[in-house]
Amino acid sequence: MPFEDQLGDAMRSTGDGFVPEDRRALLDGALMSGRRRLARRRAATVTGSVVALAAVGLGGAWASGLVGGSSGGSGGSGGPAASVAAPPKSTLPERVSVTAEQMIKNLISLLPPGKTSVERGSGAGQTGDKFTSPSASVVFDDGKGKGSIGISLSTIDPAGEGATGYVTCPSKAITDYDHCAAEVLPDGSRFMLFQGYEYPDRREETKNWRATLVTPKGVLVDASEYNAAAEKGAKISRVDPPLTGAQMKALVSAEVWKTTMAGAKVPRSESVPRSEPSGASMQRELVASLPKALKVVDQGNQGGYAFAVVDDGKGKSLVGINVQPGMGDVPLQGAVSTLPNGTRVGEEQRPGEKGGAGVVWWTVDTIRKNDLRVVISAFNTGNQNAPATRATPALTMAQLKGIALDPKWDTLS
Repeated sequence: MPFEDQLGDAMRSTGDGFVPEDRRALLDGALMSGRRRLARRRAATVTGSVVALAAVGLGGAWASGLVGGSSGGSGGSGGPAASVAAPPKSTLPERVSVTAEQMIKNLISLLPPGKTSVERGSGAGQTGDKFTSPSASVVFDDGKGKGSIGISLSTIDPAGEGATGYVTCPSKAITDYDHCAAEVLPDGSRFMLFQGYEYPDRREETKNWRATLVTPKGVLVDASEYNAAAEKGAKISRVDPPLTGAQMKALVSAEVWKTTMAGAKVPRSESVPRSEPSGASMQRELVASLPKALKVVDQGNQGGYAFAVVDDGKGKSLVGINVQPGMGDVPLQGAVSTLPNGTRVGEEQRPGEKGGAGVVWWTVDTIRKNDLRVVISAFNTGNQNAPATRATPALTMAQLKGIALDPKWDTLS
């Protein structure tokens, strides 16, 4: 089964109310923190998963990692509408009572004057031990063209890595966008406005503007809008999505969402497995491992993952590394060998997969006898979605192999 399908299955298993609409988009954006660990074993067959598994998670689910809410119980007609994110490391809201009709009504009441159609939503519900997340979406027309708008409610550990990822602007080395700004509101809520594109490689010019709010009590409000009548498959109908940045902020900050989620159970505090190194320690060691001739022009990290964009004067190059415990059963790809100490090594050079013209992807994937996986990749561009900036990555395969096999990753914490 293709990786995108496997990941779609893993994501679907977290809640009946979420329906993946683009499995490659899920790969690009929704995989982070605890959700990343959930799908890790099923995703492990991907060669060079250093970027596939974690890099794009640094800014939350930004690179079009959008998952549509269920349309079940909608008060309106069927059809495509805006979709919103399935929150990473979050809990579908237990002890919440709201219907699909109420969610749709609340969303429409917060919009400026205009016409709505294709009204869809889902209330908070429970089937067995699974909970449905409240959500609503509409196609909105203010006289300047149709645009889809959607919103979803959930809960999240407000002090956890997942929450921070949702309200931290991503590096442009990971995904391309026009504008992103984050702030702390007077009530202590953290807010971020992201203005980018449905496809980071811009193979279509559909704009995706997204507003996310995390309250001190762990309520997660996430809204997205598009300058088309649907997230995908619809022609662009206006220059920008319908709501301004200020209106998106007002939408997710509305008191009605906090009231709706007042009784919701908030997830327990997140914890990183003791065997998984922290993002900060990985960042430090990755930079220290790079050849001295390379200048680091950008960098980022999260638990188990770190990346750096380097430049030796010949163009930018993205380098990233994952460290994953308990991965002894993963099959390696490319040219596979086994070292005298039992470490398995897979080496592969392949074209990039994100659409950047001329991009190549070099990967060294290693698994120790203690089942620790260290996989490092390098690209001949500073952003996989952008064209190549040099003929080959800034690091050779031998240099990548040397970094991956360094024993320091075994003891890093």
